[in-house]
Amino acid sequence: MHFATVTASRAAAAPDAPAVSDDVRSLSNRQFDDAVGQAAAVLRSRGIGAGDVVAVMLPNAVDFVVTLFAAWRLGATVTPVNPALGPREIGFQIADCSAAIIVTGSSFLEKIPDDVSTVTEILEQQHSENGVVTEQLHRSADDVALLIYTSGTTGRPKGVILDHANLDAMSSMAIEAFSHNEASRSLLILPLFHVNGIVISVLAPLAAGGSVTILGRFDPRLFFERIEAVRPTYFSGVPTIFTMLANLPESVRPDTSSVQFAVCGAAPASAELLERFEQRFGIPVVEGYGLSEATCASTVNPLNGVRKPGTVGPALPGQTVIVVDEQGAAIADGRPGEILVKGPNVMRGYLGRPEETATTVVDGWLHTGDIGQLDIDGYLTLVDRAKDMIIRNGENIYPKEIENAAYQLDGVREVAVVGQPHPVRGEEPVMFASLNPGTTITADDIQTHLADNLAKYKRPVTITITDEVPKNPVGKIDKPALRRQLPATSPAS
Repeated sequence: MHFATVTASRAAAAPDAPAVSDDVRSLSNRQFDDAVGQAAAVLRSRGIGAGDVVAVMLPNAVDFVVTLFAAWRLGATVTPVNPALGPREIGFQIADCSAAIIVTGSSFLEKIPDDVSTVTEILEQQHSENGVVTEQLHRSADDVALLIYTSGTTGRPKGVILDHANLDAMSSMAIEAFSHNEASRSLLILPLFHVNGIVISVLAPLAAGGSVTILGRFDPRLFFERIEAVRPTYFSGVPTIFTMLANLPESVRPDTSSVQFAVCGAAPASAELLERFEQRFGIPVVEGYGLSEATCASTVNPLNGVRKPGTVGPALPGQTVIVVDEQGAAIADGRPGEILVKGPNVMRGYLGRPEETATTVVDGWLHTGDIGQLDIDGYLTLVDRAKDMIIRNGENIYPKEIENAAYQLDGVREVAVVGQPHPVRGEEPVMFASLNPGTTITADDIQTHLADNLAKYKRPVTITITDEVPKNPVGKIDKPALRRQLPATSPAS
């Protein structure tokens, strides 16, 4: 399926049914299709056509989704731009993908670099003189749909090339896994510049005939008011969001009866956190695993099957997930190894980086760089990122094991462990932790707890209590930022 056809198909099938809404606008299928046609006409008037790249730097709103489908109607590619980026970062992304135009709003104009010549506030210029693009030109499933830029924590961000076949495969997998249909109502709370927000919360429900409500900004104090007003059937979040919601005052007792499930992804979550959230609010949480290079998701705990807390579930329908050793041989006995993924959702490659593409996708297998274990039922447990592994005196230490142990202590809100260079031992683990409001535990209390649960060589040499553990724009804990806070090396001892 080519997603350029979706809005017209929905308008023909159920013109008055709800399609997309945000904090201020609500569009039926007919209105959605009309808005896409008008926006496509504006883009066409600026010379945009098949093969061009359209950069979209907008907040979470209906305008973003309309622009997405408008570009696809013209056969163009979209690269979402994080509005929180600085001018230099924006300029790099625009130049790297040779974007022909950037679609943005007036509040972001000052952030556009001077050398980016074309800026349009597309939805403020949908006038009748531009006409409406209604024709559905023949497109191919291998047309490039998205260029998703990675966070760039290990260097310059890379453009992940996803075509319409990738999006179709991923959406179909999500529809099957979550039993989406015309009654499905997604509440989007993740940023739309991220593939999770686009695919899991927008494309999948729309392809299934359902609808989407876009939350402009996530505020835990107001979130459940929105749940009660919109009555969504599901939402997708990251561990930080579930932590904030689970820590709301006990007086918050919302009506969550419409919500059939929630999805937790983008970063590992503790089983204790998800259980606490589910018990408090009565919303089943299924944890999944994936990455942009796999068009978002590769595994998920079954919604209607056996859920194994602490795992991220088995492979989604249509994908194969294996774990391999350092020689590339599949591991069948539960030992940890690198996670490899294969399926029609695997990216076409990195834009302009053939060498990195060749080492990342080998014979159709996506080498994720993540370390995991598969149990006898095929359920995946994340061990850590290969790059996050700490080697201390020749011993491999996985930060996630230490973090999981810390999460078992009441009062610990968020925790991150990173390696600090040491002149003799190579690296040593250090911990950063934030606490729940009103908690009186100390760093010494955490150390005592860890001493009861971990071997001595795994225990952090220091624990820093902080108000907030830093996050990147997607909501993941920002370990590179934590590493930058550390001295170049710790004293020899």
